[in-house]
Amino acid sequence: MARLLVVTALVTLGAVTVVLLDDAGNDPKPPPPFTVTSLDVRPGTAVPPVPPVPSGPELDDWASKVSRATDIPARTLIAYARAETQMRGRLPDCKLTWITLAGVGRVESHHGKYGGTRVGEDGTLSKPIIGVPLDGSPGVRAIPDTDQGRLDGDAQWDRAVGSMQFLPSTWQEWSLRASGDGAAPDPQNVDDSALTAGRYLCESGGDLSTGEGWWKAVMTYNESTKYGRDVYSGAAAYARKAAELA
Repeated sequence: MARLLVVTALVTLGAVTVVLLDDAGNDPKPPPPFTVTSLDVRPGTAVPPVPPVPSGPELDDWASKVSRATDIPARTLIAYARAETQMRGRLPDCKLTWITLAGVGRVESHHGKYGGTRVGEDGTLSKPIIGVPLDGSPGVRAIPDTDQGRLDGDAQWDRAVGSMQFLPSTWQEWSLRASGDGAAPDPQNVDDSALTAGRYLCESGGDLSTGEGWWKAVMTYNESTKYGRDVYSGAAAYARKAAELA
């Protein structure tokens, strides 16, 4: 039998958040060694703390160290860090941070690890991460196909795609190619997914260093207070651990 999926919320422009369960209703992924404590934060107020992130030759060592402590794949951490750097060049007033991307990536796909997926050295997922058909089933919004199945393999209904779980229509509008090599952006590549998520968050929230901007961005990505708190909790936990390791 296929795994059951519970879709918690879906916004018109943003990604879809899914909670993936096995047939018995349990999380199929073993508990990670890194624990995130759920924080009861009032939307629009606090912003996760911001630890420094290195660039250049120090980035690989930093990612390896933080990966061992947080259960985030090192290659995905590099994608988050590079997306922060690129977005600060593109939209410096946004003040996007890698921990915000990590908070989103944790909820959306366990940082590209859902279902045993691995992240390759070039950032490409070992197998596509594709959500359930958005066919109007209980708890699922009905969204007829918008891309002829090009991104999600479904020519009848849309499905969320990639490590940051974008709808095909949203990906077509906002996607960026992180490498700048002229190829089409790939939602199954963590670099492209992280940079696209950064762009979407920045364009949605404005100044993410403020409580108002941060929460607006995250809840535009998924219009759910629980979702926002889950992202905040993860981002705050990663920030604390990274600061301890600095």
